[in-house]
Amino acid sequence: MIAPAFPPSSPPAHAVPAERLPELLRRMPKAELHIHIEGSLEPELMFEMARRNDVQLPYASVDALRTAYDFDNLQSFLDIYYAGASVLLHEQDFYDMCWAYLERARADNVRRAEIFFDPQTHTARGVPMRTVIDGLHRACEDARATLGVDAALILCFLRHLSEEEAFETLEAALPLRDRFIGVGLDSSEVGHPPEKFARVFARCRELGLHLVAHAGEEGPPAYVWSALDVLRVERIDHGVQSSKDPALMQRLAQDRMPLTVCPLSNLKLCVFPQLAQHNIRELLDAGLAVTVNSDDPAYFGGYLNTNYLEIFAATGMDAGHAYRLARNSFEASFADEASRARWIGELDACFASFA
Repeated sequence: MIAPAFPPSSPPAHAVPAERLPELLRRMPKAELHIHIEGSLEPELMFEMARRNDVQLPYASVDALRTAYDFDNLQSFLDIYYAGASVLLHEQDFYDMCWAYLERARADNVRRAEIFFDPQTHTARGVPMRTVIDGLHRACEDARATLGVDAALILCFLRHLSEEEAFETLEAALPLRDRFIGVGLDSSEVGHPPEKFARVFARCRELGLHLVAHAGEEGPPAYVWSALDVLRVERIDHGVQSSKDPALMQRLAQDRMPLTVCPLSNLKLCVFPQLAQHNIRELLDAGLAVTVNSDDPAYFGGYLNTNYLEIFAATGMDAGHAYRLARNSFEASFADEASRARWIGELDACFASFA
């Protein structure tokens, strides 16, 4: 999936003038590999759905809800996140939420989006699995046909729940196996190590599903090791705590294991006190296959291009870093080889046009 080394034939990114870097970041084609679709539900759409579905939200207005977006940690965010998801009841709700994200993705020149969804958040409220998946899948199909965004779904297990519940969720989703490409692991990380889900991930591997997992966001480097060696994932979601373990850094660089890093999320959830202190440049310069993503953009202050613009402004990365990040995103995707090659060709042409 990931090329063994950074290709020497890449465009001369150093020739891009610094003053044109923001324009380049906006225009360059890219993939997004870490986006929770429920976390893209903007307050305006949330309130619209609450009205049409007769759901009472614990906030008086859009402004009151936005004021609540002052998170101390991952759990304080998740409390509001799950409350917001309560408005999602019908297939059209899931379609509308996903379509709104995909339109924003197109505006950010996203060519490929691999979208996380949390079925347990909805089935626990009595929403059928098919309602969730059909709505999201239909939006992805329409986006491919009309927006030029190639979108795919990744079903995530909630790690604060049991592995038995994860198995039940998998079995309920298998009749719709053709509508999602992989499984992931998300929700509260600390206290819920990856090995808690070893058996269900082994089953998913037997089924031919792609495997990813959140690890090393707030949890320790040991969680990244477990995701690699116990769950045998193909990508690490977040992974920023890996810099605390030199041996792990060497392993990740050697294996070209993708890290789907989410800068504004890390800032909003206090993983880093300031964006300038984020370690994404350290990870990238150490040879890790880092990508930039938006995580839960409705809650964390920005979609993909905003994440690029703000992390570059804060850390002083240059056009060479931009090329590597965008290329990593395509190479780390689960798209077919021909599509990845086509998008990388577009990326090369974009950089050549800025030289």
